[in-house]
Amino acid sequence: MNPKSTQDPFELDFDADDEFAAAPPTDTWSEAPVAVEAESDPFAASPVAPSIGDLDAALSLGAASEPVRVAVPNPVHEMLAGAEAAFGETLLPRITIHIFCTTPETAELADRATEDRRMERTTVVTRMGGLAAAVDIYQNQATPSLVMVECLDTGAELLGLLDRLAQVCDPGTKVVVIGSANDIALYRELMRRGVSEYLVPPLNPLQMVRTVAGLYADPSAPFVGRQIAFCGAKGGAGASTLAHNVAYSITERLQTGAVLVDLDLAFGTAGLDFNQDPLQGIVDALSQPDRLDPVLMDRMMARCTERLSLFAAPATLDADYEIGGEAYEEVTQKIRGAAPFVVLDLPHVWTAWKRKILLTSDDLVIVATPDLASLRNAKNMVDLVRRARPNDAPPRLVLNQVGVPGRPEIPVKDFGEALGLTPTLCLPFDPKLFGQAANNGQMIAEVGPKSRSAEGIDHLAQQIARRDPPAVQKTSMFSNLFKRK
Repeated sequence: MNPKSTQDPFELDFDADDEFAAAPPTDTWSEAPVAVEAESDPFAASPVAPSIGDLDAALSLGAASEPVRVAVPNPVHEMLAGAEAAFGETLLPRITIHIFCTTPETAELADRATEDRRMERTTVVTRMGGLAAAVDIYQNQATPSLVMVECLDTGAELLGLLDRLAQVCDPGTKVVVIGSANDIALYRELMRRGVSEYLVPPLNPLQMVRTVAGLYADPSAPFVGRQIAFCGAKGGAGASTLAHNVAYSITERLQTGAVLVDLDLAFGTAGLDFNQDPLQGIVDALSQPDRLDPVLMDRMMARCTERLSLFAAPATLDADYEIGGEAYEEVTQKIRGAAPFVVLDLPHVWTAWKRKILLTSDDLVIVATPDLASLRNAKNMVDLVRRARPNDAPPRLVLNQVGVPGRPEIPVKDFGEALGLTPTLCLPFDPKLFGQAANNGQMIAEVGPKSRSAEGIDHLAQQIARRDPPAVQKTSMFSNLFKRK
């Protein structure tokens, strides 16, 4: 929104007083608002896999809040929400945002959006008073990068206040209006007058965050893939094995590209599981993050399949691997531009860089075994993630090695209730299948493609990728007869 000098920047042959004065007695701007559908959680609509063990319950994502208004289904919004959820999300730039609220509900919504992980680099100031307060404050104060104002007045009054706001807005300031009328004519007029976006309740924090992110999206910015972090609740839970097999399933079953990154520098097993021994790997990238470009990255990665690339760990004890957290953040961010999906195999250690990766990944999968130590550690991680990511879906829980003969186990139902979520997948104890795959340098789908474990891993990959495998083309029994020799 630009300031008015000699001519009102909002004045584009539109006289609010004349047009609205000529309106019939029933004010079209003050009609009862029709609610726009709030953007749903990307996981909420995802079907949950039936468990491989005795688990029959669906994935619980928490009780939904009571709607204020009846939402009108909007297929366009649903399509955009699905498209956004299919790709990775990055942090917003370092900008200052002023939010002027009229209702306490909107102020609470703004506070919850401010706590979102995607807004950690922004500076947000929330004030009450709505659009009128913004006009008064900016009389003697410079405007920030983005101003969000709530105004529940009719269309004529709203446009009048916006005209006054334009007088005091600095060049380059973006304005987002939160109103009560779901009216296409009002929306078009606001866009014509320079408003960046118009929102209508009911809203949720994630919708507000993505609205701001859309205003500052750079069309020339590199593609950002979806980052999935696999973390074991304790050593030996099988997080690495599951990460490798899910990455393989995403590429081979779902026919899309992926990069597997083994961040267990001293004891990583990704090279063994894929029968690879590359000369370069993730340590070389972490040692020179500023030099890492697409050409060098491609040279450092090993090609496991046509679609799956591997950043292998050296898995030697020749070095201490004292690498700063900034290098991990920079390298993982650059790798996200190499493929639609990036699977991170995290070691069972607790460091600042691992905490950062857990909290900034698009998906988090916690792998646990049904014992007390795993339960305690998994609960600590789930509680941490819920506090730090209030607007994201909860992490996915996978129970591995269920049904070990002679071993006392915590029942699956009790394990899930203690964490407040239902396991997404339960993998049975199958030492022969997993042992043979590990010793041969193969995946579970290669050794036992019809096994229950392979089917469960494929379904978990579909949930994470949010897509179904491509349809298999049926061939006729007579098709071979007409092939040219």
